[in-house]
Amino acid sequence: MKQIPAPFWTLVLGIAVTLISLWVGQNHNLLPVQASEQAPLVDDLFDVMVTIGTALFIVVQGAIVYSLIRFRRREGDDTDGPPIEGNLPLEAFWTAIPSIIVVGLGLYSVVVFQEMGGFSPGGHHGHGAMVAMAPQQSVIDVAPLLAQMGPGENVDADVYSKTQVYGFGASPLMQLNQPDVTVNVTGMQYAWIFRYPDTGITDGELHVPVGKDVQLNIEAQDVIHSFWVPQFRLKQDALPGEPAELRFVATREGTYPVVCAELCGAYHGGMRTQVIVHSPEDYADWVASRVASATPTTMVAQPLEDATSAEYLAAIAPDLAKSPVQIAQMDQAQMAHGAAQSP
Repeated sequence: MKQIPAPFWTLVLGIAVTLISLWVGQNHNLLPVQASEQAPLVDDLFDVMVTIGTALFIVVQGAIVYSLIRFRRREGDDTDGPPIEGNLPLEAFWTAIPSIIVVGLGLYSVVVFQEMGGFSPGGHHGHGAMVAMAPQQSVIDVAPLLAQMGPGENVDADVYSKTQVYGFGASPLMQLNQPDVTVNVTGMQYAWIFRYPDTGITDGELHVPVGKDVQLNIEAQDVIHSFWVPQFRLKQDALPGEPAELRFVATREGTYPVVCAELCGAYHGGMRTQVIVHSPEDYADWVASRVASATPTTMVAQPLEDATSAEYLAAIAPDLAKSPVQIAQMDQAQMAHGAAQSP
């Protein structure tokens, strides 16, 4: 019987590994639901990484299992194995392939990072002069346009449409690309406080309308925190004295956790709240109800920026909606403050 040539089996196994890896990469179900416009960018990169990782796992583990069976010691065979000292083509192959994969994934991740605003001048650490655009948009040089503008002149609407719409930082043409909702976010031990400057609302939960452009201006009151919403695929550090920005568009109504992803103290695990994505109508009702129920607050002699976390929370407590999550956060902050004061 004629033996099937090895290249044929190699082709068949290669096709099988490819199909299995592609299926796993698209059906792993390892990520939470997508709830923002940025989420597909991150998920596509993750899917590619899972696909490549699955292929490498099958090839490596398959080679190990095959070698265990094919080259096992036979009963009664006490001879030495063949004196193989090296295989230069094989070593070059297994060095080149991982190198190509790593470089490719690195370039892909840079593209995703740029599209999410990581290289925007408004980004957290000022990564340069590139402006991140939405998908299918291009980078434009806006400095000459601004230089040519006279008093009271406006940049053309086409330029406005090409400025950044979401990401880690606001566009340098932010005055031409105003968000629909602006929220000032303060992180402290161990709570998140959200202020809406347009309405004067202060809350312990983040409320946003679905499908609207939301700008978060993030800062820390005491130590380093990190604002993370897994369903949005967004995370931004909050550093004391260094404001940061985060811009997004929520695409799915619902309630999602807001987690501090930076170890910030003894009660770091309890520094959680939630973002509630409303329909535009429900969001308008929420704003109206909060504005209607707002009561004037008493001015304190000590500036809030110089206050401790406990004093800070006490000063703004009348403005907060008393949800169980917020009450627990305030209790934790007060407990931590008391523990710090005890001998």
